[in-house]
Amino acid sequence: MQMNITFRHVDPIDSLKAYAQEKVERVNKYLDRASEAHVVLSVEKHHHQADITIHSGPYMLRGKERSQDMYASIDLAMDKIERQLKKYKEKLKEKHGRDRVHHRQDLVEQMKWRHQVIEHAEENTDTGPRLIKKNEFLARPMSVEEAIMQMDLINNDFYVFTNSTTMEMNVVYRRKDHTFGLIEASGVERKSLVG
Repeated sequence: MQMNITFRHVDPIDSLKAYAQEKVERVNKYLDRASEAHVVLSVEKHHHQADITIHSGPYMLRGKERSQDMYASIDLAMDKIERQLKKYKEKLKEKHGRDRVHHRQDLVEQMKWRHQVIEHAEENTDTGPRLIKKNEFLARPMSVEEAIMQMDLINNDFYVFTNSTTMEMNVVYRRKDHTFGLIEASGVERKSLVG
């Protein structure tokens, strides 16, 4: 597995790097194709934070934790990832066991979605909203069930994906009552079935 470890506001200590690498490589017992991992270790106001992202085939796993000790933060972040892996172990192995080539894969490769965070000016209304963060990512084709699983694997409250049935952008999200919602977006207006 290719691993990249970034240190922010903390000295790059070899023992800390080796510890993070050893802990991250434990996911290989759950996954057949963990290809890449990125670990960001940072310190802010005496809080030691570990943000770990692992790519495995079409899936991404993420654990982010903070504590008073960097080693403990790494352990907590990896515990979160391992809990998700245990929960979805069979489904992940099933998906990795077969190649998932879609007949419109060339079109899907071009489907990139942009996520922007807008900040509204509170006092100065002349300037209007201001863009403070922008992300671009590939919205891979998958079923709604797979999208919910991916949302859990990255420990997020929403996930944007391309619905493999309709090939349109959808969003799954976690509701306050611990159920899930689905937003289906379409580029064309659908005719009403009510006559």
